[in-house]
This record gives sequence, C-alpha cells and structure tokens, in this order.
Amino acid sequence: MTSTPTPVVFIHGLWLHASSWGPWLDLFRDAGYDPLAPGWPNEPDTVEAARQNPDLAADISIGDATEHYRKIIQSLDQDPIVIGHSFGGLIAQKLLGEGRCAAAVAIDPAQIKGVRPLPLAQLRSALPAMGNPANLHRSVTLTRKAFRYGFGNAVSELESDQLYDAWSIPGPARPVFQAATANFSPRSEAKVNTDNSRRGPLLLISGTEDHTVPDITTRATYKQYRRSDAITELQQFAHRGHSLTVDSGWKEIAQTTLQWLKKHQL
Repeated sequence: MTSTPTPVVFIHGLWLHASSWGPWLDLFRDAGYDPLAPGWPNEPDTVEAARQNPDLAADISIGDATEHYRKIIQSLDQDPIVIGHSFGGLIAQKLLGEGRCAAAVAIDPAQIKGVRPLPLAQLRSALPAMGNPANLHRSVTLTRKAFRYGFGNAVSELESDQLYDAWSIPGPARPVFQAATANFSPRSEAKVNTDNSRRGPLLLISGTEDHTVPDITTRATYKQYRRSDAITELQQFAHRGHSLTVDSGWKEIAQTTLQWLKKHQL
C-alpha cells in the first residue's frame, strides 16, 4: 500500500497572482508532495483576468482570506503543510496557531499583531495602499516603480519589470491598513496565537534586503514565539528582497524549504 502524498497549500500575498507559485508546485510534486495554490477570494484564474477586473479584490480583509483558506484546508483528507509569502505568510501563521495544519513556512511574512518595528522602507512600500485613506475599501494596482521598490529592489531593473509583467495583479488595500494598525486594535485580524505549544513546526524566512517586510520585522515576529515550546526557526537569506519566491533565485528558497521539511520528517 502506498501512502497518500502530504498536501501542501501555497498562499500568495498581495500584488502577486496564485499562478506565480507554478515552479514551486512542480518542484514539490517531484519531491512527493501534493501541492495546490488556490488564489485569494474572488481571484480570477489568470493574471490578465485579474487585471481586467480589479474591483474583485476590493475590501477583502485578512479575516476573509483566512476563512477562505480554512475552508480549503477543511476539504482536504489530511492536515496540510502551509507555505505562505507576505500576507500569505501571516495567514499561514494564523492557520498554524489554530492547529489547522501540520506545519507552516512563512516567507517574508506580513507584520502580525505584537510586532513593533516599522522601518522607513516598510512604510514607503505601504504608501501605494495607505497613502490615500479612501483606499481602505478599494483595490490597488502597483506601478512598475512601486513594484521595483517593494518587490524587485534586490534584482536588476530588467528582471523586476519582467516579474511585474508576469505576475503583478491588483490587491486589496485593507490588509495593509489592518497590519499597520494591529497593535491599536484589541481584536485585530492580524493577531496570531504565538503561544500555542501544541502546534506543528514553523519556519520563518527573511530576505535581508526586503523593503516590504524588512528583516528586522521578521526577526521581531520570531521573538513573538518565545513563550511557545513548539519548533520555531528563522532562516535569513542575504541580499534577497521581497521577490525571493518568484525571481531567478526562487529555487534556493524552495530547496531550503524542502530540506527543512525533510529535517522535521514532514
């Protein structure tokens, strides 16, 4: 009898389409997993369709997206591994803290409640969303320049533009506002159960040149787990920015993730 492959749910963050996980899906399938990369609520199947219908992304909250992925996980035959990037990394941590997955990998994860550092680069990266308070209930489309600063600063301008053309889609501004104000909101949807000692292992991955989620922010997230006895590890990648899951160096991040899963027999 052959064992059922472990499902791996990939969750992207704002301004990238779910199909950007394509190379990861192939790699994980070849490694014996059963990977899937569902989009956020209302996300069209293609980049082009998402760009043509930007209002579909408007007003989606962290809670809305988390509930969307909860339902997907509940439909699976076994607890999955969840791998998330940016706001997908925040959602992965929420699901892990709730005990809904076997393990989680949070790559450059968006700021959770309790994290205090707000570096200037992070604030500047958030300006396309938060620069206008009226954006709270709108979708926002990044310009090439904004994408270059927030995602592609650690790669060439040519590669940044290629990534923008391939994967960038409109995203809801609401999660950015929620994360930024989380420490002032007792019931913030950016809250994660970091004290849970019965959860599965967690790997936090940080790119040291990331502007959108600077390394200091991810390190502060790591410290939030100090009261938990569950496995929590941090892996830093020098000279990598927020595009590290989709740029030409993606395989290094993916293979490190696979090695970590193997180390913990997941």
